[in-house]
Amino acid sequence: MPSPDPLQSNCGSGDGCLADEATQPAGPPRPRGLRRSLQLYRAFRAEQQDPDGCYRLIARDAVSLVRRHLSLPGILVADFGGGPGYYSEAFRSAGARTVLVDSSLAEIRLHGRRAPGAVVARAEQPPLRPGSVDLAFSSNLLEHVADFKETADAVVRVVRPGGIAVLSYTVWLSPGGGHETAPWHYLGGSRAARRYAARHGRPPKNLFGETMFAAGVKDGMSWLASRPDLELLEMRPRYLPRRLRGLVRVPVLREFVTWNLWIVVRVPHTPDRSRDSARNSTPATTDEGPTGW
Repeated sequence: MPSPDPLQSNCGSGDGCLADEATQPAGPPRPRGLRRSLQLYRAFRAEQQDPDGCYRLIARDAVSLVRRHLSLPGILVADFGGGPGYYSEAFRSAGARTVLVDSSLAEIRLHGRRAPGAVVARAEQPPLRPGSVDLAFSSNLLEHVADFKETADAVVRVVRPGGIAVLSYTVWLSPGGGHETAPWHYLGGSRAARRYAARHGRPPKNLFGETMFAAGVKDGMSWLASRPDLELLEMRPRYLPRRLRGLVRVPVLREFVTWNLWIVVRVPHTPDRSRDSARNSTPATTDEGPTGW
């Protein structure tokens, strides 16, 4: 049976059609559509003044998007590039178990936080066995690696047959593509970095060509084309209303307006992967073990 069109859904036009709503505590309804986008935009604007509030809101929003595809209670989530652990925290609040993989101890301890189950390791070489987790989640990691395809493949590799991977990253040509150097990245990443250093007296945290790269929508699509073994469940501009998901089909325009590309894929059941998953079902980490807190 052919895969359903990832730009279509039976969940209507709202965001966050929950697969396990009944397990969630009652609370105020989440904004949807344009109101959701405006709420996220206001949080981004207040990031410097209230980083905890900003990142917790974005993490809860991401979890609600994931629930459209996977019930979360009891599953094991690998949070790639999770830094101080806001996403892991949100997944645990939804009933999941988590292991966080980040190459920087400083990022893991950012804002005075220490995420449980954190592992200091590169995403390209995670200390996780193939087929050992139910969900591999990567948010704003792929624009910070030199080899997009290698990293995306490594993230998907740890997912068991039937599990899913979420790859979400900031698009370079979007207004926020240069991170703290935006919007001057439109004049070139190196020039934007020099301007930032001259103005602030220090280099930017994200250095173009070293810790930040020009990842585009086309990179995500090229990677998907190289992985016909995966089932594409969803591809959309992450922060925009779902009704605008068709923007990712418009060449050139999509690079400027997508802002953050959200890709969800399922690892299919195949005999070889099923055998691997059975052998590697426990524990999730390698014999070397994690560097944990």
